Amino acid sequence: MTGSRRRQAGEGTISEYRTAAGTRYLIKVTVTMADGTRKPVLRRGFTTRKAAAAGIRDLLAKGEAPGGYSEPSKITVGQYLAEWLDGLRLAPSTMASYRKNARLHLEPRIGTVRLAALTGSRLSALYRSLEADGRADGSGGLSARTVRYVAMIVHKAMKDAVRQGLIPVNPADVADPPSAKDARPPEMVTWSAAELGTFLGWAEQHADPEQRTAWLVLVATGMRRGELLALRWRDVDLDAGAISVRRSVGTIKVKGQPQQQVEGPTKTGRARVVDIDPATAALLRSHRTRRAGLAFQLGAQDALAFGDLEGRHRLPESVSRSFRESVARCIRWQLAEAAKSVAPTQVHTLPVIHLHSLRHTSATLQLVAGVHPKIVQERLGHQTISITLDTYSHALPTMQREAATALGALIHGG
Repeated sequence: MTGSRRRQAGEGTISEYRTAAGTRYLIKVTVTMADGTRKPVLRRGFTTRKAAAAGIRDLLAKGEAPGGYSEPSKITVGQYLAEWLDGLRLAPSTMASYRKNARLHLEPRIGTVRLAALTGSRLSALYRSLEADGRADGSGGLSARTVRYVAMIVHKAMKDAVRQGLIPVNPADVADPPSAKDARPPEMVTWSAAELGTFLGWAEQHADPEQRTAWLVLVATGMRRGELLALRWRDVDLDAGAISVRRSVGTIKVKGQPQQQVEGPTKTGRARVVDIDPATAALLRSHRTRRAGLAFQLGAQDALAFGDLEGRHRLPESVSRSFRESVARCIRWQLAEAAKSVAPTQVHTLPVIHLHSLRHTSATLQLVAGVHPKIVQERLGHQTISITLDTYSHALPTMQREAATALGALIHGG
């Protein structure tokens, strides 16, 4: 240790030391314990001298408080996380996600570490190890995006531990999780209007009518998968051509328990109304008539528009899997049709996309068509227009060219 500087008697000392992560500070303070005795207390890991001085003041204040100073809890990270998770008030899907990540990625690696001994360096090492071999099935590392999510959970948990007085500083503040740049989602893949038309045309001949209707409604409204699967007929005004998006459904998976479909609010917690075109309204009307023909109750006002034949929520992942399989079938059909040509040419097959990409396709096609971004934001249910613009910036160059052409016509035409 170097750089030790003695403060006035009774005020404690601050010592500077070096670590691989940079300069850190240690404090030593003699405080009055709960039993009236005096005892030196050491705390390390402060990143600035100012923070160390604040740590001294905090310890002195605790020593002067009624009852004196008490030693920090000796609970482990695993014990603390279990108590912390039990005390959270979050949406069921979020709670299930927090618990799953704690069980798979935190408890096995740092669960036995004392909470008071957890450091930023230890957390940085945890994040690197998760990136290298963090998959529960042993098949490799987690994505930077997933590790950053784990780091967010850790930061929140440690912040609450500081607030509760269990640790003096948040070790996650000085840890090194993957950056936002590292955790960027994969490049967005969407369909053009022609590609969408190809798929829907194929689906009209080869797919189940209910599936095709669901896909068309997703792209016509930009709804999320869970919002579509929670849609009830009372939310659909076919005469006015409007859909009220009020809720969403998701799958909750807890180890040792059967998975559950839980219905709750939309992702943002707010409802919205999305207008639909006459052709989509007509398709939904036929869909409702077809379901009511199977069983009267399936067409009732309170029935799910896209539930199973028992009137229950469909499994979200099952719906996504059916779409992926249908895209693959459509591509095989394209290749087979091209092979029949007298003069075979290189065929442009559909890009492979996921079900959620229909939402992205919807937004992109609207922006390219000149729909104002504010309207697109409202239809998608984004909290702010900046989210819409940041997410779909790839569609803006086309709008820029159209704006330049329109402005040029006004300038030069005048």
